Amino acid sequence: MVDSQLSARALESLLGDWRGGGNAYVALFDRIRVLALDGRIPTDSRLPAERELSARLGLSRTTVSAAYRQLREAGFLVSQRGSGSLITLPVTPTGLVSVASAGILDFGKATMSALPGLADVAALAVSDLPRHLESSGFDPVGIPELRLAIADRYTARGLPTDPQQIMVTIGAQHAISLLAHVLVGRGDRALIESPTYPHAYEALREAGARLVPVSVTPAMLGEDESVAGWDEDGLIQAIQRSNPALGYLMPDFHNPTGLSMPAAQRERVLAAATRQGTVLIADETIAELNIDRPESFLPFAAYAPAGSTGSVVSVGSVGKTVWGGLRVGWIRAERPLIRKLVAARSARDLGTPIIDQLIVARLLGDMPAILAERTEVLRAGRDHLTQALATQFPDWHVPEVHGGITTWVNLGSPVSSQLSLAARSQGLVIPAGPRFGIDGAFERFLRIPFCYGFDEIDRGVAALGRAWESLLRHPVPETDYLADVV
Repeated sequence: MVDSQLSARALESLLGDWRGGGNAYVALFDRIRVLALDGRIPTDSRLPAERELSARLGLSRTTVSAAYRQLREAGFLVSQRGSGSLITLPVTPTGLVSVASAGILDFGKATMSALPGLADVAALAVSDLPRHLESSGFDPVGIPELRLAIADRYTARGLPTDPQQIMVTIGAQHAISLLAHVLVGRGDRALIESPTYPHAYEALREAGARLVPVSVTPAMLGEDESVAGWDEDGLIQAIQRSNPALGYLMPDFHNPTGLSMPAAQRERVLAAATRQGTVLIADETIAELNIDRPESFLPFAAYAPAGSTGSVVSVGSVGKTVWGGLRVGWIRAERPLIRKLVAARSARDLGTPIIDQLIVARLLGDMPAILAERTEVLRAGRDHLTQALATQFPDWHVPEVHGGITTWVNLGSPVSSQLSLAARSQGLVIPAGPRFGIDGAFERFLRIPFCYGFDEIDRGVAALGRAWESLLRHPVPETDYLADVV
């Protein structure tokens, strides 16, 4: 991997309010460590020189040198004379806990365990394999039966779709990355929600896009939850004034807030994108995980103006509904774009595994029953987590969510990074709020999944409780600007 230089100014922005009441070098070490663990500083990023960072932060060079030395000793930094200091992760880390280790919970992965009976479906799918064995096995577009099943699913949901509008991918993340590289030129602007799914903005940045964030306002302590949602004026103005090539939205059970965009707002946003020539990617990977939402919605593309369906591309997968280990996703788009995607794909991979596609083809016909089973599990998990948090943390604000797999909790203080780091020492991996934002925002928030079993939820809440108590014993200063939504 080619390393990237992180300027002192950029690192200062990521650090946010890192200064505690103790030793400055320890506080700086702790904050850089959590930034690396959360992925906000990618592996192989080159940190600024000690002299440059000390001048930027108003510290002595000795303090920065001590923090860097502690990072090296902990396995988070590799320094070579003439080459600078590169972020790394420990091979056998004490700070980077292994999810395979006994007693460790990983709430960074918001996904359910495998669908019951999946192994039986996989065994049946093997019987479908012989008719594909005479082909090369390299499939860049998707086997016909799966493309038909996906198209039929869209049609059943209210969006008439032809199999030729479907491309099968290796999960939704692969789909987002492929779309970004086909639709975005280096230097082009791309709309992104804030907060958002971190790997989406990473894919856009990797494609060379300049990000234009638009607020999705979470529920705030003491405020009417009806004001939460997308900043429609800001979104439409960003489309009109920034002329973005691409936009990424999650309009149903938004990750991480759990919010859903109203139907009339979908129409207005898509109309604005159509007028400007902006292509919107609608991430619908969790769109069908509806627990008890008062309204029902069609797929996002169904709200596009007549004859302008090219202004929106849909991305889906079975990673959240069936199992994350089944790496099958898809793109729904107009035929010309599908052809471009297929042509561009060979530089990155040679297709989706056939056996995985056969498994999904068998499952999609039973999707209504699968969704009914999964949403009941999520209903129980949501209710259990809500009650557990209310008991353990009566001052936290837990919003009412009607679907999806996570809740975006308002902690009331800008301590999310400190809490995330403290939780690791209690056996819980959970990303800090700024992992879902850009440039250090959302320190007042924590994404907590409710897709786990009761025992795991209870263990996670208990670990958060112990971590929270440790913060109360060593409070951090109040910094209001870190709570601003950007």
